[in-house]
Amino acid sequence: MPDVDDVQDGKNYHFGVPMQANAFFLRGSNSLDWGMKNRLARIFNPATGKTVMLAVDHGYFQGPTTGLERIDVSIVPLVPYSDALMITRGALRTSIPAEMSKPVVLRSTGGQSILKELSNELVAVDVQDAVRLNASAMAVQVYIGGEHEHQSIGNLVKAVDAGNQYGIPTLAVTGVGKELVRDWKYLSLATRICAEMGAHFVKTYFCEKSFARVVAACPVPLVIAGGKKLPELDALKMAFEAIDQGAAGVDMGRNIFQCEAPIAMIQAVRSVVHDQEKPEKAYQLYLSLKKDSQVIPNRS
Repeated sequence: MPDVDDVQDGKNYHFGVPMQANAFFLRGSNSLDWGMKNRLARIFNPATGKTVMLAVDHGYFQGPTTGLERIDVSIVPLVPYSDALMITRGALRTSIPAEMSKPVVLRSTGGQSILKELSNELVAVDVQDAVRLNASAMAVQVYIGGEHEHQSIGNLVKAVDAGNQYGIPTLAVTGVGKELVRDWKYLSLATRICAEMGAHFVKTYFCEKSFARVVAACPVPLVIAGGKKLPELDALKMAFEAIDQGAAGVDMGRNIFQCEAPIAMIQAVRSVVHDQEKPEKAYQLYLSLKKDSQVIPNRS
């Protein structure tokens, strides 16, 4: 039992010092509960307000994508250089060491493959399983303008409602079908709808014209998708322009794990996102680190 015989009155009450109530560093997140903010602060670096997420969830509809044939071999070495790992629960449980301390953004929708209509998804992870996996966020695909638009928005709403009960943020991922144009008007529509439905942050594509409008119109943080594999300098330029126009980070996959030197590339991306390095200088960093690293060839 505690010793109650010698209890002393407190002395340092700091009268006249106002209680601190600092605003949370992420846009649109100040009114969230402590648990939500804490999880978001794991994903986004509080010092920069930015994130470098490593997207390795492609297998949920593409199967063994090039570079992801063996997540335990190709991806685990990259994890220390990321701010967060976007992954499915199956890959997490089977291929990622539990000692990993990076936050997990858990892919939480699915239900189709590249052989079928991509927008026909359902909520594929129960929120209690997300809790068991210590997820810092749940990722939900939303297909604005797609054949199953209504269903995908419903999936987002379900995930947001469930996540709000447990303090787990929801990432809305804007899926763009082949028939839709990824211009600022479409991206503004898609990202704004996701935010209005309660998403705590949104992943979308970068567009060269008026991306700043997309960012300005979305009241929650935006991270950009890396998309298809680009030459390294082009990928770094895209990341720089997105950050320069207000993006809160990148969620890159193929532009990292399909490189000849993935560890070098993710460090170059970090220099752009967190250090505001110019693309050309970041590319020189990539080349320098590539020289010193073991080249990992693309596998077919």
